[in-house]
Amino acid sequence: MDKHAIIRLKKEGHSNRNVAGMLHINRKTVAKYWNEYLRQIETLTHETANVKAIQEEICSEPTYDASARKCRKYTKEMDMYLDEILADEIEKSKVLGNHKQQLTQAQIYDLIVSRGFDISLSTITNKIREKRNKPKECFIRQEYDYGDRLEYDFGEVKLVIDGEVGTYHMAVLSSPAGDFRWAFLYKNQKKEVFMDSHVRFFEMMGGTYKEVVYDNMKNVVTRFIGKKEKELNKDLLKLSIYYGFDINVTNCFKGNEKGHVESSVKIIRNKVFAKHYKFKTFEEASNYLQQELIVLNEKSKTKEEREHLLPYKPKLELANIKSVKVNKYSFVRIDNNYYSVPEYLVGKEVTAKIYYDDIIIYSNLHHVCEHKKIDGANEISIDIRHYLDTFAKKPGAIKNSYALKSLPKLKSIYDTYFSKKPKEFIDLIRKNQDKNIDEIVEFLSPNLSSKIIPFSTTKNHINLGDITRSQTNKYNELCIKGRMPL
Repeated sequence: MDKHAIIRLKKEGHSNRNVAGMLHINRKTVAKYWNEYLRQIETLTHETANVKAIQEEICSEPTYDASARKCRKYTKEMDMYLDEILADEIEKSKVLGNHKQQLTQAQIYDLIVSRGFDISLSTITNKIREKRNKPKECFIRQEYDYGDRLEYDFGEVKLVIDGEVGTYHMAVLSSPAGDFRWAFLYKNQKKEVFMDSHVRFFEMMGGTYKEVVYDNMKNVVTRFIGKKEKELNKDLLKLSIYYGFDINVTNCFKGNEKGHVESSVKIIRNKVFAKHYKFKTFEEASNYLQQELIVLNEKSKTKEEREHLLPYKPKLELANIKSVKVNKYSFVRIDNNYYSVPEYLVGKEVTAKIYYDDIIIYSNLHHVCEHKKIDGANEISIDIRHYLDTFAKKPGAIKNSYALKSLPKLKSIYDTYFSKKPKEFIDLIRKNQDKNIDEIVEFLSPNLSSKIIPFSTTKNHINLGDITRSQTNKYNELCIKGRMPL
């Protein structure tokens, strides 16, 4: 039973009878799920409500059953495929200009038949002629009320981060009524990013729009069922059911149906990143975008629109949870990358909560450690503090350990002052393991001159603190990501 389909149709104003007819189910079933949903939404407002439990109930897994769908001679699936072919031909002409490489009607027919469709050539040629001779479309100017409509899209920007050119992605959300546009910068367009951008935006606005409009991106449409009917992505359905907004998916190749966000992508890209596109870190670029958007929206009607938004609900938990086993190097493998955990967990099962940018590890419900999520593959994020007991037993192992080499600042200190005193080095880290790595390096740097005797001296006085600080200032990051040495 597709519970989410029932709720979506009821929110659109359909009666129980109509919903039952459309989904081929009993009216009592429709009433059951709709009343259950209303009760859950009402319960969220109670002070004693178990928010996470209610969220889980609302977002329970939807199902979709197309097994009863009847096939016809000229099917919706066939019509959709024909539209795709003709759209590709239009795109080809845009790229090549005047050319003689247009598919013939017979070639188009062959493509359709090769897909397994049973249809005559005459039917296809008639459909092609019908579609290509359509009169020019008339567009109707739209006006929206505050809080009614939010449009969503992705846009690409090219930035120079730490000297390297890369393509990054903006999740752009805009309101036609309030002439308000916002964006968040990401490294990809994956499901986690798509979901996170919604939650962050709703939290920032303090409420939810009645309708969110999308194009046919894979995070929105799982598959097409004919020309107009679409199977919506289950994660988006969960999001919409929980926050209470309706999903509006534009027709294929109809960017004008969400014209405000289409123009917003261009405006933000030009106003924010046309002049300033070089940054030291990704975080610096993200913060810069947020600050510039404040200026960009100074004349928008954000204040007026907030008064018309749907009430804000508690932030939806978005983490993917999975159980993983710790290998002999005290790493867990998540999405083809490796993350260190404390050494006492070797061989045990731990629980990982995977967010779009963070990974948090638990053992028996106790927080163990956390890492920034890695975007690449076969890379490693390691924390030297996870191996202190082993290093204490095997001090000679620290010199060439990946744990130390991944921390250039700390390794510089070790090589200069502790290469013959590994036990002393390990002991200092152990005594300060409650600090993060940055704090440990900061602790060691100004205090070395009072604690350590250099291994070589010159006639001139050496300020060890100054030397160490000079060395460590050459590095921009403490924890670097490298290839997994397994």
